Amino acid sequence: MPDAHARPAGRPDAGPDGGTDADVVLYERRGPVAHVTLNRPRYRNAQNSAMTYALDAAFYRAAEDSEVRVVVLGGAGDHFSAGHDIGSPGRDAHLPFERRAGLWWDHSDKAGAESRFARESEVYLGMCRRWRELPKPVVAAVQGACVAGGLMLAWVCDLIVASEDAFFADPVVRMGVPGVEYFAHPWVMPPRIAKEFLYTGDRMTARRAHEIGMVNQVVERDALAAAARELALRIARMPRMGLALTKRAVNQAEDLQGLHAGLDSVFGLHHLAHAHNAETAADPLGGMDVASMKRAGTPGPPDAMGRADAAGRAEG
Repeated sequence: MPDAHARPAGRPDAGPDGGTDADVVLYERRGPVAHVTLNRPRYRNAQNSAMTYALDAAFYRAAEDSEVRVVVLGGAGDHFSAGHDIGSPGRDAHLPFERRAGLWWDHSDKAGAESRFARESEVYLGMCRRWRELPKPVVAAVQGACVAGGLMLAWVCDLIVASEDAFFADPVVRMGVPGVEYFAHPWVMPPRIAKEFLYTGDRMTARRAHEIGMVNQVVERDALAAAARELALRIARMPRMGLALTKRAVNQAEDLQGLHAGLDSVFGLHHLAHAHNAETAADPLGGMDVASMKRAGTPGPPDAMGRADAAGRAEG
């Protein structure tokens, strides 16, 4: 039996963007498939900490439920995710949250690199590693913008189904930073493609992503939800333990190819870049904000009023 209707996945505390923290991620079980939905469509599903922890709660709930065989991760509205929240009214990077993905201390009462490194070790690198190890297959259903932090969410999923209007980008080199915190680029695409992707900050179409093997399927926009669910149902017919062990086997193979160590290494470079920016530029983001990212021609997030251009700009 399904879990009634889509329900909030996280805690019911008042959130900074008007609703509750729980509202930013929805959870619904339909048969053997848990549908987890990012739910800040006004801000193109830009990820604040409230969303991160609600998403963690949803994945944990799916892992605990013996009826769930497969998870489908999607985004409400026109876009999968515009990345990390750098400018909406719900931006909550300064607030403390219960730590779940590591033993670094609370960042909210610290300053400088001590604060940023502790927070990003938890909510970016730590959470992505935690979700990658969920012992049930996860299918990402991606439409519209899948940019920077959105890439990180898609990449920790086992399979990606994209709509024809989906696009992928990691423009944070414009900030003087060598890519997003979960630096899986050379593992999800060939190294020369990864360099072009990063050096230019250009969008990659869904078709191109499929050509290089980063995406499993490309479908029409109105067929996305059905295609992702159909794939999930096919997978759900396999034995649960067999799926869990197979996922672990492939993840271990990636780690033997250097993924785990590579993530640690580039995470350090990422924070060296932030520290360099803090000393030489206006701020740790190299003086780049939503408006300047848009002026640079990079897909950028909605501004503080939630406005965005018609091209579906996303955030780095």
